[in-house]
Amino acid sequence: MASIRTASVSRKIDYPVSDGQPVGETPYHRDNILQTVETLQHWYADNSRVYVSGNMFLYYVPGDRLRHLSPDVFVAFGIPKTPERMCYLVWEEGKAPDVVFEITSPSTRAEDLDDKFAIYQDTLKVKEYFLFDPNAEYLRPPLKGFRLQKGKYVPIKPVKGRLFSKVLGLQVARDGWRMRLYDPKSKQWLLWQRERAEAAIAWAEAERAQAEEQRAQAEEQRAQAEEQRAQAKEQRARAKSEWERAESELARAEAERTRAEAERTRAEAEQARAEKAEAALRDANAEMQRLQKELSAARQRKSNHQ
Repeated sequence: MASIRTASVSRKIDYPVSDGQPVGETPYHRDNILQTVETLQHWYADNSRVYVSGNMFLYYVPGDRLRHLSPDVFVAFGIPKTPERMCYLVWEEGKAPDVVFEITSPSTRAEDLDDKFAIYQDTLKVKEYFLFDPNAEYLRPPLKGFRLQKGKYVPIKPVKGRLFSKVLGLQVARDGWRMRLYDPKSKQWLLWQRERAEAAIAWAEAERAQAEEQRAQAEEQRAQAEEQRAQAKEQRARAKSEWERAESELARAEAERTRAEAERTRAEAEQARAEKAEAALRDANAEMQRLQKELSAARQRKSNHQ
């Protein structure tokens, strides 16, 4: 790889930033390129020293405007995200990308498998190189991966249909016409932008439904609390009425007790008077009997004297 050269030399040369060609030959190619770039940018959003881009001119020989490539997707570690570049000058950045993805097509097949392959391997020393044929037209299998070992690309062996990228720590897989990335640590697929949007909408809808359910439950609980409050109020009123009735009954019972006590006292007084009268009557009868006896005795004595 060419040595790093200063930015001042680079600024003297006008390096083209576009060839005027479309991003991809078909919607499949375009979507794989754009969505893979966006997915990786989102994955490394919190790391300011990982630069992800694609469909960008990459110049690798200082001063030579013809010595360039345009990787569909690439990731370069240790390279700041900002300021944004219009093209990638390897000698100014200080290194080549670490991982490159090419979404191949019949028109780029030879370049991807031969010219680019050699440049990524021999000149740029790109650590990992992945090729994906979304239409499965000529690559067998449609997804291939290579890892640089001792200066040469060695095919990455698939495990359960996935290719492991040591550099990214992710697995690369084919899902129909789409190239997908999988995180073996979290055991989750990295979602495409539209999938994240759909997931966000689904999550928001689930949150809304949950909030609605919670609101309905709160309303039901409020109604139950209101009903319980009304029942408690009714019970308090009934208890108050019962208490007042008990107080009234107690007052009546107290009055009856007082009256009964008065009656008892009166009855006792009447009984005492009756007993006294009876005693007086007995005394009077006894006195009468005594007097009668004395009278009888007097008559007897008188009769005896005559």
